[in-house]
Amino acid sequence: MSLRRQLIMVSLLLLTLPWAGCQFLREMEGALREGQGRALAATADAIAASLSDQPRLLYPHPERLRSADNLEGSIYAPALELDPVLDGYEDGWPEAIQGTFENLDIRVPSLHYRAGVRGGTLYLMLQIRDDSVTYHDPGLSPEPNGDRLMLVTWLDGRRQEYVIATPAPGSVAGQYAGRRHPGAEATRIRGYWQDTAEGYAIELALPLALTGGRLGLYAIDVASHRSRGWRTAGNTGPLLQAAPPWLIYPPAELAAQLARFAGGGQRLLVTDRHARLLTTVAATSDPGDAAAPTTFWLLRALYRRILADPALETQPEPALTGTVSGEEISGALRGYPEQRWYRTNTPGRRTLSVAAPIRERGTVIGTVVVQQGSEQYLSLTDRAFSRLLGYSLLVLGVAALGLLGFASLLSWRIRKLSRAADRVLGSQGMELAHFPRSRARDEIGDLSRSYARLLDELHDYNEYLRTLSRKLSHELRTPIAVIQSSLDNLGSVQDNSGDSVYVSRAREGLERLSHILNAMTEASRLEESIGQREHIVLDLVPLVQEVCAAYRGIYPDHRLVLHCPPGPAPVRGAADLLVQALDKLVDNAASFAPTGSDIVVSLTPRDRSWALAVSNTGPPLPGDMQGRLFEAMVSLRQRTAAESVHLGLGLYVVKLVADYHHGSVQAENRDDGKGAVFTLVLPAAS
Repeated sequence: MSLRRQLIMVSLLLLTLPWAGCQFLREMEGALREGQGRALAATADAIAASLSDQPRLLYPHPERLRSADNLEGSIYAPALELDPVLDGYEDGWPEAIQGTFENLDIRVPSLHYRAGVRGGTLYLMLQIRDDSVTYHDPGLSPEPNGDRLMLVTWLDGRRQEYVIATPAPGSVAGQYAGRRHPGAEATRIRGYWQDTAEGYAIELALPLALTGGRLGLYAIDVASHRSRGWRTAGNTGPLLQAAPPWLIYPPAELAAQLARFAGGGQRLLVTDRHARLLTTVAATSDPGDAAAPTTFWLLRALYRRILADPALETQPEPALTGTVSGEEISGALRGYPEQRWYRTNTPGRRTLSVAAPIRERGTVIGTVVVQQGSEQYLSLTDRAFSRLLGYSLLVLGVAALGLLGFASLLSWRIRKLSRAADRVLGSQGMELAHFPRSRARDEIGDLSRSYARLLDELHDYNEYLRTLSRKLSHELRTPIAVIQSSLDNLGSVQDNSGDSVYVSRAREGLERLSHILNAMTEASRLEESIGQREHIVLDLVPLVQEVCAAYRGIYPDHRLVLHCPPGPAPVRGAADLLVQALDKLVDNAASFAPTGSDIVVSLTPRDRSWALAVSNTGPPLPGDMQGRLFEAMVSLRQRTAAESVHLGLGLYVVKLVADYHHGSVQAENRDDGKGAVFTLVLPAAS
């Protein structure tokens, strides 16, 4: 992969900028949500304080506040949007049944009811299951004697009963059943009786003022033979003289009071002490309604998806019996203001519900719930997100172009360095002295200057190689001249004693010349033949012992000391090469060790290798030469005699043998500073 593409890949890290921006928007959204919660909590507290001074707004009948509610028998009548048509059919009513009352013995009859309030009128849709409907027979008696419906209300602390009976399906009106209250008007109860497949249905309308805040219902089923008696089903009965259950409906004055506080897309709810909904007031826009879109729909959908919180619950709807559930309402009924977020069906949108308790003399008598959708602050964060996305794309584009330009500049500099290297290896040969040096203070500039220094070293080495022939010519000229002069003199001298002197000198010169030529060719022959040797497993102990015994005869002026382990020292390699390397090390030690001194050869284990060391007394190694002793043509011997000629190839041969055996060789001064130690490290055979 090219450098330009690598930098483009690195530029993808800039995508963390939008991610960081999104995290910031999340934090901002959290702050806005917290602020919205505080604002709604303040509104809920203000409404609760207002209603605490007016408990009659929640409980138009104060007796209900002081008495225990019959939760099972109470009838809940929510507000209706339209006036139902009194025809005995279910059109205009919710599909679900609000409640059912049954005969406890045989489940027949059973009464299903739906109720609603609109404009001070209570509407009832009653469905009675009856196996055999018996209509009123006026011929038997003027009093109702067939299947009928009884309504029980409460006026001025007294029961008032009405009866709905008819000789045939059709319109019906209320009749008094028992004594008449002075304020009661049975004729204001009107409705329609309709036969059904399971019995009959009665749809009624009556003024709320007639109920007194309580309403009892029970259907009377008269058997086909009236002498057999009758059965009832409802929330009260004919033998009960206590007050009928309460009728729960939204007070009109309460709704008017709440309307003064509604605003800003809020929805206000008030519940009684049993979490039954009393009234609901919504502002012009409901909590779930969307504000006018100000951003592109795709950005808005993307932002909603980012902020979507699947862990939130869906806001529960009020039950058919009017009970409103929610942890915030339960907490408020316990006396603690609480709030909770709910998710809506639209991704990213939420609804905040804040509940506050309504107290009357320290007792919780209801709750105020203020709800508002998240669009109030999402409209702000939408615009912030669109700006963030725009700025992020701009920054990404600028950064990508900048990185692309920077990558192009780096590529150009590297190509320039490559072309300079190509010119060094041109068709006219190596031009080591013309490599350009960069002045840039960066890594590429350092690389250029390092290459230049390397080529300078190569240039010096090549110059040395170019002058090597002249050095060899100088070294060979003297022995050749000796041979030539000796031979010339041999021709001019007549006696035998003179002949022997010149012949001896000629032989010595030839030996020196042969030694020089052998030293020059030994390393090259070794490099050519070393790759053809085969590795075998051999024991260094007997090998070193054998060659050291021979060294004692070769170097009689020195004492050769050998230290070997008692056990075997297996290695994998070529015995003749190892002997040749040891020859060079011992010869090197004998060259520098004083006459009569010790040359110590030791073989010791080292990790997973064997260390073959040759130590001698003598001059220490120069510090600047320890790393170059194993290079070719490097020698520390001083030319004190005409016959000592060394080209510095001995230790170079040792380095070749070490590399061939995958080992290493090192030179260092002895710990006492009175000599040197050369160590050949060879891997142990497994």
